[in-house]
Amino acid sequence: MSFASQVGAAAILVTATLWLQCAGMAVLIRWARACITRRIQELGSWRSAALMIRFTVAMIILHFLQILLWAGFYRWKWLPWESSFYFSATSYSTVGYGDVVLPQVWRLLGPVEGITGMLMCGMSVSALFAIAIRLVGGEATSSARTTEFGRNLHTTS
Repeated sequence: MSFASQVGAAAILVTATLWLQCAGMAVLIRWARACITRRIQELGSWRSAALMIRFTVAMIILHFLQILLWAGFYRWKWLPWESSFYFSATSYSTVGYGDVVLPQVWRLLGPVEGITGMLMCGMSVSALFAIAIRLVGGEATSSARTTEFGRNLHTTS
């Protein structure tokens, strides 16, 4: 295989990974907006924590699907499923043990998957951080309203 074949395969895999990440995040952002705007006053600390856990699990599933995308390509080309998934997971997460390696003609894909995985994890962390900020901001606004309402009750009594 030529360098051009490796670059072409990498470009297709990176593009598919980006589409999967962006589509998944769009769904999760819509879900987050619906959950937060609909029930921001009802969300206490425990419910906010439960909501963050649900979003985090959804992000992990999204990354799992991306790892499966790359593993499917490796399986299609040369490795059995277990080795494909293992190699993909270690590359995507940038652990890269090196006990399973790609054939020399495809060795460019490992680092490309690592860089892509790092960027996708960064996107997920930024989305989770934005949700957490919104939840904390909503709790602060809700507390301020309660405090203000409480003061109004005390001044009229």
